[in-house]
Amino acid sequence: MQKKFQHTHPYEPFINESTEKLIVGTLPPPRFTTGDLKEGDVNFCYGSRDGQLWPILDRIFNLHLKYETTYEAIEQRKSFLKARKIGVCDIVASAEREKIDASDIGMQNVKLRNVLGYLEKYPKVTTLLFTGGNSKNGPEFLFRKHLRENNVALHIISNDVPRIHKFVHPITKTIIKTVSLIAPSGAANRAVGSLESYKRMKRENPRFNTLDFRVLQYQVHF
Repeated sequence: MQKKFQHTHPYEPFINESTEKLIVGTLPPPRFTTGDLKEGDVNFCYGSRDGQLWPILDRIFNLHLKYETTYEAIEQRKSFLKARKIGVCDIVASAEREKIDASDIGMQNVKLRNVLGYLEKYPKVTTLLFTGGNSKNGPEFLFRKHLRENNVALHIISNDVPRIHKFVHPITKTIIKTVSLIAPSGAANRAVGSLESYKRMKRENPRFNTLDFRVLQYQVHF
């Protein structure tokens, strides 16, 4: 019987007392766990050379980021997050995989981080930005599970894309908003392409693409 790959999160949450918004995803690709990075990867949260989160933020905030496996590239990203009072606290601590890939759906025996515990420790956080929605094993899906296990209700604010919810933290009583952004990955491009709002913009400007669409969506919430 083939042994399953133990996919553990390689980074501690990036968060401090000033943090007001938290980016919440699942796990970086397995090579970030094993340390077998590719040229162009950045050894930090969302550092995959194939990922789109940093290119999106780069365009929104004109950051002139480096995309390379260097200390400078890491520090650029950390400085930006601190300055904007944004943190990163992915919800998955570890998972098992039969197939070694980065898909959320392939995660088994998922162990969740205690995100509510971090929110108690850092009470200035009032917004969670999910890098994906409520499809199985997506960030919103797993966070809903985390809330159910703690008897916390999630209430809908807007069902339009990106969906927006809110909940009350059981300890601090802080009202926290959640925003389910379209995942910043190539795998989500098909979902983007099926949205009527994207189709309309594409008709108006044939050069408009799925990255442009994400930039418009993300800049509202970042």
